[in-house]
Amino acid sequence: MSTTKIRPKEALEYHSNKPAGKIEVNSTKSVSSQHDLALAYSPGVAEPCKEIAENPDDVYKYTAKGNLVGVISNGTAVLGLGNIGPEASKPVMEGKGVLFKKFAGIDVFDIEINEQDPDKFIEIVKSLEPTFGGINLEDIKAPESFKIEQTLREQMSIPIMHDDQHGTAIISSAALLNALEVVDKKIEDLKIVVSGAGAAAIACTNLYVSLGAKKEHILMADSKGILNESRKGLDEIKSKYATKQKIDSLEDAMKDADMFLGLSIADVVTPKMLKSMADNPIVFALANPNPEIAYDLAIKTRKDVVMATGRSDHPNQVNNVLGFPYIFRGALDVRSTAINEEMKLAAVKAIAELAKEQVPDIVLKAYGKASIKFGSDYLIPKPMDPRLITTISPAVAKAAMDTGVARIQIKDWKKYEDELLERVGLDQRLISRFVYRARQNPKKVVFAEADHVNILKAAQMTLDSGIGTPILMGKQKIIKGLIEEHELDAIKDCDIIDPNEHIDKVEEYAAEYTKIRRRKGMTMHLARKAMTSRTYFGMMMVEKGEADVLISGLSNDYPKTVSPALQIVGMEEGVNKVAGMYIMNTPRGNYFFADTTVNMNPTAEELVGIIGLTHRAVKFFDYEPKIAGLSFSNFGSAKGDVPQKMAKAVKLAKEKWPSMIIDGEIQANVALNKNLLEELYPFSDLKGHSVNTLIFPDLQSGNIAYKTLMEIGGAEVIGPILMGMKKSVQVLQLGSSVKEIYNMVAIAVVDAGVENRDGL
Repeated sequence: MSTTKIRPKEALEYHSNKPAGKIEVNSTKSVSSQHDLALAYSPGVAEPCKEIAENPDDVYKYTAKGNLVGVISNGTAVLGLGNIGPEASKPVMEGKGVLFKKFAGIDVFDIEINEQDPDKFIEIVKSLEPTFGGINLEDIKAPESFKIEQTLREQMSIPIMHDDQHGTAIISSAALLNALEVVDKKIEDLKIVVSGAGAAAIACTNLYVSLGAKKEHILMADSKGILNESRKGLDEIKSKYATKQKIDSLEDAMKDADMFLGLSIADVVTPKMLKSMADNPIVFALANPNPEIAYDLAIKTRKDVVMATGRSDHPNQVNNVLGFPYIFRGALDVRSTAINEEMKLAAVKAIAELAKEQVPDIVLKAYGKASIKFGSDYLIPKPMDPRLITTISPAVAKAAMDTGVARIQIKDWKKYEDELLERVGLDQRLISRFVYRARQNPKKVVFAEADHVNILKAAQMTLDSGIGTPILMGKQKIIKGLIEEHELDAIKDCDIIDPNEHIDKVEEYAAEYTKIRRRKGMTMHLARKAMTSRTYFGMMMVEKGEADVLISGLSNDYPKTVSPALQIVGMEEGVNKVAGMYIMNTPRGNYFFADTTVNMNPTAEELVGIIGLTHRAVKFFDYEPKIAGLSFSNFGSAKGDVPQKMAKAVKLAKEKWPSMIIDGEIQANVALNKNLLEELYPFSDLKGHSVNTLIFPDLQSGNIAYKTLMEIGGAEVIGPILMGMKKSVQVLQLGSSVKEIYNMVAIAVVDAGVENRDGL
């Protein structure tokens, strides 16, 4: 038994969470000593247990319940797969958990239940209420899903939502509101045809009615035809939408219809049926993976059609990820007892209104678009839009408060918005955004070390993802052997270049290299020798425009790759020194470290150049740079060459770029601790800012810092990123993984597509 003395107040403080929207669960607390262990478990844990026993609502105060959602299924209606059972549904549920965490910072425990009897299923889920702050029901077949959700909502006092129903309903309703604006029609006048009578179709139709659609204007079809009152055996749910009209077929129903909603199977709508619809028809063909009518066929058939699908490769993807993470986030943050109709409608209207706002540059860059504007091809926001959480979650939270189901009142909405942004920074989506952008403008990528299997695997990923066309450099026999051995069939037809087999090119490149370096001691003999090197040969391909990007350095020391890059490609105009930067992906977000690879001991003036390059690079990655010039001193607290150099560099940078957010010299811990900085140095220009960019005084300190954080701190690293080159050249870290190589390719491809060299 522990003999450690624990004060009750201290134990309660240890277990206490922060206010709504700032959950810090016990597993994140430090347990680095016997005292910490005694606080976390016995005897300290007894204190919150006693508090909760006395007041059960304190479970939200002392545990992670308020930020924990159960994703629960019995696997009876898995999208596109049907009734595959609970075990087979688990990957889907785990994937749902990833989306909750990535997009809304919500922790998830997925539970797959081997029970198809709805009453028994209800009892099992109901018994889990003490554990979870909310329940996301998933992939449960109709009509049982309706009974399960309704009963649980009535009997439980936490938010419950069957996302297959309501997620699709909310997103498609937002799209419908905006489509009506585009075609200038009113919802109460719409003649609506629904193909499908399952959970999602019923929920969508119900929500359309809540928005003003008339039931008498709705025709719904299942696999047997139109639901009408002459049909026998219709259950209570389907009977709600049984029509009095003498219509039996989908083809007849489509005549003069204003809207088609499909949640059924592929290709049930023909061009003839589409042509029979009213002017400016709205078609939401949401069957996945193939819609009720193919997008390209629909657009070809009717120029006036306004179309949405469930696919990401067409405009207006009705994607549930636009809704459920943010709806639950808002519900949890006010400790709502339910997700009611008003909260769902609030989400609908918030999503619809967001699509009408000016789209920020970060979204345009993520989707490789120069412009995205509200209209027939943009009815709902893009899934990667970072504004979703600060738009939908507050709207849902406010609706919960207004309807009396919230147990917490949010008073400072600006503070709440800041807390939401802290939960999910853009760091989680950085590389995915760059892959998407690269796919919009793919480039020819030279892999100078293609005799390494990791390079070849990254090259195959480059080709498969559509971000570039690989050019493989090395000996044909070795590369082809590796491709065959590792079954990398996608790249077997890619160009393979061995400089020793291209004597004419070696001669041409050598002549050009001699011209470039003629006053640097270069002779034709030395140039020929250099051009037999894959790195030099590849650099010359980029310089002459025969390729767009070069990736090298996996097996060479950094300087051996940077040197030919500087000699052949060169620095961009106005740059005196190139520099290297790492992106450190940490639990607190992304941080940018420079210079970590190139300049051994830069002068104050050279540091100014590094600051400028880093500032531009951080903006290239869609972050607003807040820069700290680091030293072992804080604003003159210690003397020495390093503090004086950094203080001078920061002073010169401020003079050169007055709007830049930068200060120093400053110690790293002070720069990164907002409260400490404000307490000790309230005069600092960094006051009130979250520093995300660290400038190191020399290569030694930068290199030590990033490698220590990577190994001990568990940070994921992107880089090294070479800044200041005239063209897109990136140098890998020795021993880079396939993922790390591919990440660098994506970054380099986007950089190669930047005009006027305002990239890296």
